[in-house]
Amino acid sequence: QDLFGKSDPFLEFYKPGDDGKWMLVHRTEVIKYTLDPVWKPFTVPLVSLCDGDVEKLIKVMCYDYDSDGGHDFIGEFQTSVARMCEAQDAFPLELECINPKKQKKKKNYKNSGIIIVKSCKITRDFSFLDYILGGCQLMFTVGIDFTASNGNPRDPSSLHYINPMGTNEYLSAIWAVGQIIQDYDSDKMFPALGFGAQLPPDWKVSHEFAINFNPTNPFCSGVEGIVQAYSACLPHIRFYGPTNFSPIVNHVARFAAQATQQEAASQYFILLIITDGVISDMDETRHAVVQASKLPMSIIIVGVGNADFAAMEFLDGDSRVLRSYTGEEAVRDIVQFVPFRDFRNAPKETLAKAVLAELPQQVVQYFKHQNLPPINSEPA
Repeated sequence: QDLFGKSDPFLEFYKPGDDGKWMLVHRTEVIKYTLDPVWKPFTVPLVSLCDGDVEKLIKVMCYDYDSDGGHDFIGEFQTSVARMCEAQDAFPLELECINPKKQKKKKNYKNSGIIIVKSCKITRDFSFLDYILGGCQLMFTVGIDFTASNGNPRDPSSLHYINPMGTNEYLSAIWAVGQIIQDYDSDKMFPALGFGAQLPPDWKVSHEFAINFNPTNPFCSGVEGIVQAYSACLPHIRFYGPTNFSPIVNHVARFAAQATQQEAASQYFILLIITDGVISDMDETRHAVVQASKLPMSIIIVGVGNADFAAMEFLDGDSRVLRSYTGEEAVRDIVQFVPFRDFRNAPKETLAKAVLAELPQQVVQYFKHQNLPPINSEPA
């Protein structure tokens, strides 16, 4: 198109509007100085491209880019999504780019170039609700910090002290998150684990014990069951340390790994860790989280009390990708950290909303990455 025979082509895709005029729905990038451009693949919602009707004609126009905005028209063609979907890697679809003015003037005019569609696929984007309605169960586990830094639970200054109203920050966090998540779990049986305490009768320190003291069946019935087991276990354990997260993360990851063998979007695991602060086994925890990021699993950490939560912010990979001490990167961000103090005087719904904000997209992202549609989904 230009003086020396090279052009800067780009494409525009149009659909017919209700008024019969063509409406622009997508514009590709400009490929500079070439007669043989290759445009990047792009995705566009079917509704935008052709109102969801794959037989509807769409128009594609090819222009030569000019920096002054006076782009030169090269040619155009009409096609449909159904037609473009015939294109496959071994059998690309060739469409002639026609300039009607040139076609009229020149007798032996063939075309102004050929546009080749290499591949065109319709894929369905599923939402969090599609997975839940399709039968995916959210498996909810609670991990509770019983380290000595919480203070003696009989002392009113302790974070585990249950006040005359029958609550403390640990219980508030369990209620706020559990009440929402239990709606997505059909049997409402939740394992509740503690860490950082010495257990009777031999007072060994444990970093993953069932708070109902039944290691073979750590399940509590509903959020009420967790609250009852928590209140009942407080007088029987000795708060100790250190604050190790990795045993509980790995505990839930083992179950999440088993669920992947079904190769279906049937289970997704959520670990709620409630803690008063500083992690002692940061390297092991980082490693455990990076490994868990490959599994159908998310971790929610609620920080109670007024400790320095810098390490928690670090695990929550919102600002940068989390790495293991081996240098391995997390394949996705699965940790959401929320300091309880920001919500002390807010309605409990706001805490639940902040805590669960990233969960739906984490669930969708995991199953999409694994190419797993909802179990009971209509084909696209």
